Amino acid sequence: MTTPIVECIANFSEARRPEVVEQIIQAIASQPSVSVLDRHSDMDHNRTVITFVGPPENLEEAAYRAIARAAELIDLDQHSGEHPRIGATDVVPFVPISDVSMETCVQLARRLGSRVGEELGIPVYLYEEAATSPERQNLENIRRGEYEALKEEIGVKPERAPDFGPLHLGPAGATVIGARHPLIAFNVYLTTEDISIAKKIATAIRHSSGGLRYVKALGLLVDGRAQVSMNLTNFRKTPVARVVEMIRREAGRYGVGIHHSELVGLIPQEALVDASLWYLQLDQFEPDQILERRLATAQKEGGSTAPVPGSTGFLDDLASASATPGGGSAAAYSGAAGAALVAMVSRLSIGRKKYAAVEHQMESILDRAEKLRAELIAAVEQDSAAFDLVMAAFKLPKDTLDQQETRSRAIQEATLKAAQVPLDVAGKAVEVMELAVQVVSAGNLNAISDGATGAALARAALTSAGYNVRINVTSLKDQETAQSLLMKLHDLERRAAAVDEKVRADLIGRGGMPLA
Repeated sequence: MTTPIVECIANFSEARRPEVVEQIIQAIASQPSVSVLDRHSDMDHNRTVITFVGPPENLEEAAYRAIARAAELIDLDQHSGEHPRIGATDVVPFVPISDVSMETCVQLARRLGSRVGEELGIPVYLYEEAATSPERQNLENIRRGEYEALKEEIGVKPERAPDFGPLHLGPAGATVIGARHPLIAFNVYLTTEDISIAKKIATAIRHSSGGLRYVKALGLLVDGRAQVSMNLTNFRKTPVARVVEMIRREAGRYGVGIHHSELVGLIPQEALVDASLWYLQLDQFEPDQILERRLATAQKEGGSTAPVPGSTGFLDDLASASATPGGGSAAAYSGAAGAALVAMVSRLSIGRKKYAAVEHQMESILDRAEKLRAELIAAVEQDSAAFDLVMAAFKLPKDTLDQQETRSRAIQEATLKAAQVPLDVAGKAVEVMELAVQVVSAGNLNAISDGATGAALARAALTSAGYNVRINVTSLKDQETAQSLLMKLHDLERRAAAVDEKVRADLIGRGGMPLA
């Protein structure tokens, strides 16, 4: 039986303070069985989109915690940005992914809305499939006039009354919660800074003004370039390629072109395949001609549980031109591989008559090794997220003294986080080494080289993580904190050196390896 999975793509009115975004992500990730898949922060929009998935009940709790944390940290009276918004947590849509009906997502949205309104005192409006009236199905209708207009009208005009919560706005504003089908948030940048052209194109392509049926669009100025910002609400009926080509045609009327485009969050694979088919004119294409899909089908039919080589895409991502994932993520991945080998040797020792005397020890090692493996795999993403925070901090505005101070503080906080994450990986890597030496010393003799390989991979994780700690502490202004981090790293390296000697001695003495 498969686990029901729901996706949430929550929009928060903050991007310029990476430490705030990180706290919201931590609130989401604190809920068991919920995974954060993606985050996208736009400085001009001053908006962050966080995509996370999980079982319905867990996802509902994670969304509530995120809304509560955002309400504590974001003040709409102090907020400015290009993107329309009415709340600190602006929009929270739920999307059915697997073994979940749309009705389940509707009920989830309504339960969450009721709780947010009652317990947090935040007005909540239901939209899309969860809407309580036809005029509230469209987000634009609810968000018309943004926070400033809603603040004046919410207790005055009956049509502005929320579905849940009070008839007044606090600094956290209001939140829109709903259920919908998969949506693609997609932006196209033009080869001009003339925002009027982007607005004209947005008017031409959006459904509300006579354009394409499942397109919502705005014309904005982002990073000094005119942008057509869109939500594609049904990519099957209005394909991405059709939208792009209509923008290209409209832009040509004004003597400009498409500079580049970007995704905000995630996109269904089917949408990318459809765009590829259109541009390549593969009229006779069949879905099972995709190599990875054919491999997955063969694997499923064969009943194998072994992973398809490279199916995670991690090594491809590591080899790409992107700065993340980088060395810190690779260190965590190496440590996880070391923990996996320790777990393997433990399993090969448990239940064997020859190793009955150490069975309880091996069971304890197995339990800890598997926990470390999970934590190190999670650290692969955590390291990338920490680096992204540093980059986001450097992009903060610095036109005024206040902005410069805010930017400097954010850079220091993000840099500290970027040093702490690999230091934590280093600590876990040493733990893996200390478990590895135990399986080398007492575990299944036939797998002694596997245990030693686990120790070597963990040692590589420590060394690599150490490089990332050291490079980040050089940028810390707080020298006391920097020295404290380095002292912790030195202690870990001393422990690792002792493990190295013991593993080598056991390989020679117990395994008979010619290492001397």
